[in-house]
Amino acid sequence: MASLKELRARIGSIKSTRKITSAMKMVAAAKLRRAQASAEAARPYAAAMRRMLGELAAAVQGEGGVPRLLSGTGQDKVHLLVPLTSDRGLCGGFNSNVHRLTVQTIRRLQSEGKTVRLLPVGRRALNFFSRDYADLIVDHVSGVSGKEIPFSVASDLGEKINALVETGEIDVCALVFNKFHNAMTQVPTSQQLVPMLMEERGAGDVPADNVAQYEFEPDEATILAMLLPRNLQVQIYAALLETAAGENGARMTAMDNATRNAGRSIDSLTQVYNRTRQTNITNELIEIISGAQAV
Repeated sequence: MASLKELRARIGSIKSTRKITSAMKMVAAAKLRRAQASAEAARPYAAAMRRMLGELAAAVQGEGGVPRLLSGTGQDKVHLLVPLTSDRGLCGGFNSNVHRLTVQTIRRLQSEGKTVRLLPVGRRALNFFSRDYADLIVDHVSGVSGKEIPFSVASDLGEKINALVETGEIDVCALVFNKFHNAMTQVPTSQQLVPMLMEERGAGDVPADNVAQYEFEPDEATILAMLLPRNLQVQIYAALLETAAGENGARMTAMDNATRNAGRSIDSLTQVYNRTRQTNITNELIEIISGAQAV
């Protein structure tokens, strides 16, 4: 049985840990409000851009000279996966979910005879994939999470991907990230960026025959060549914002659970401390009484 001194030390240590986790929870909650607002504000813009480019792409289908960001290289051999994670831990299974989905995708593609390349974003992704998949990493980005994310990060990343596509080094590119749902739920998602997927029309959409016909100036192909790189950057930026919101939500939830567990541990150890202290007092009284009777 632990001594009273050891129990006091353990209780004091857990109380200090509880103060830290409680403070981290409040910091994450404050950051979450801003990150969530940014992620939700970016969703309509990213969706509208995909929809607009889909309509433009439908107008140039079958024509020559279509940009590779839209049509791809014509092959399906080399896939680039871009897992988005945080730079820091202490956020539950947030990063592990992205790692798991990425590994599953890697194994599936390799079983189909495809070549896989990785471009990890976030220090946690880089550390994880450097252990078992270091030979697949072509580049990496870190030092992004934990602060306001500038659009230049998505712009630089989009330019790297665009360069790999234009030189024919990759055929397909997909993001793997956690889509923010609420503070307790982040959904691991894989989103294909290259070639751009056309959004299917829903049951309530206007039929294709009734869609208004537009004349574009300049022509559709020129507009696509200008907007497709921008769309790539916008989709990456939206995913980065989703990742930032999900990270803060996961960290807030994890720190809240840690604070609660620390409180339960303190209560349990306090009970053990009190019982041990009472036992020691009882033993001392018995020794005193036994000694008095012996005299």
